[in-house]
Amino acid sequence: MTSKQCELSFEREALEPYMSRETLLYHYDKHHKGYADKLETLIKGTEYENLDLESIIEVARQNGDIDVLNNAAQTWNHNFFWRSLSPNGGKPDGAIRDLVEKQFNSVDDFKNAFRKAATGLFGSGWVWLVIENGELRIITSVNAETPLGTDQTPLLTLDVWEHAYYVDYRNRRAAFADAFLDNLVNWKFAAANLEMLRSQQAA
Repeated sequence: MTSKQCELSFEREALEPYMSRETLLYHYDKHHKGYADKLETLIKGTEYENLDLESIIEVARQNGDIDVLNNAAQTWNHNFFWRSLSPNGGKPDGAIRDLVEKQFNSVDDFKNAFRKAATGLFGSGWVWLVIENGELRIITSVNAETPLGTDQTPLLTLDVWEHAYYVDYRNRRAAFADAFLDNLVNWKFAAANLEMLRSQQAA
């Protein structure tokens, strides 16, 4: 059985100084791997064993299998988070920039709204840029909740569990959100997700 944990597309130190190698070693190699390993243990010999990650989440929701759902969703959320990061991130262009400016008036206004969502979320969770009915929205989810499988299509996400930022930023979640928004957002990934959705809708 292959792991449900994605491979990183960059080296552990590639996001420095905004996200340290130490953070990646804890966050990716321990926290994320822990969810993926627990999931593999939970699904071994069950109806989920040969399903892809998205299908596991869908079926576990239907079955009310909370342990499977939580570990599958956290594995998927983290996979999506790593793809939302880029060493050369921070500035959208093309269709995704046009949509951001249409919805939020400007990229700076988008950043302000996203930062507010990140700092306003109580406890552990995620901040998402999603598209729903053709419009961009910023939403939050707690713990292992995910917009996957809903009417909201995720374009990018920021992990705001403390393990995502405490090594580098201690309790300064706002500084972590700023570092993400100004330097690390993989807008090419967001644009690709938008294009995929539009292609599916046009088919």
